[in-house]
Amino acid sequence: MGKLTQATTFTTLKAVSKDTDPTATSDGTVVHPLKSLPISATAGGTPVAVLPSKELGGPTWVPVVESKPGWQRILLPSRPNGSTGWIPTGAGNVRTAHSSYVLRVDTSTRKLTLSKSGSTIGTWTVAVGAPKTPTPVGRTFLLALIAPTKPTYSPLILPVGAHSDTLDSYGGGPGTVAFHGWPSKSVFGQAVTHGCVRVPADALKRLSKLPLGTPVLVTN
Repeated sequence: MGKLTQATTFTTLKAVSKDTDPTATSDGTVVHPLKSLPISATAGGTPVAVLPSKELGGPTWVPVVESKPGWQRILLPSRPNGSTGWIPTGAGNVRTAHSSYVLRVDTSTRKLTLSKSGSTIGTWTVAVGAPKTPTPVGRTFLLALIAPTKPTYSPLILPVGAHSDTLDSYGGGPGTVAFHGWPSKSVFGQAVTHGCVRVPADALKRLSKLPLGTPVLVTN
């Protein structure tokens, strides 16, 4: 597997499968690979990439969107957006958990909604991508929780498994979309970002407590 591309937020995968139901939410099943696992475009197919056990300094947790005996199709954190792949689940390859939470972002109303077990438990007005750098729509997931050692605009950053469709990079990074705070409240309710979702401080605190792999659905 050493010659295969790792499925991380820094890579582009060319031979994986596309998400066939990007407006749906998963059932909340999330998995953590206990070791690097081969990824196939089809269940039982030839490996085309590798899912590492760690991502951005923390454990890799990804949502399951389809299951077959011995295999699970997962959302991937790499470009292009909506990439999915199949991983083997036998022989103690993965740890399985469940997130009862779903995050929804409506870019037209600039609203962020957090639900648990189908009930809304929080709603906030947020800032989303500007017309020329829109927040990408579709389903994705919470990828990591980062606390910058020298924070500038936000004490915490929560990358998701999606990237800007119009920019290759944010500040030297791979163009990963994220939830993060912002020092000025005037931006909330506006479409002014490079694709990230800027959230109020209380929302950021709530989001930071969610399990990695939690489903995120962005609509317009």
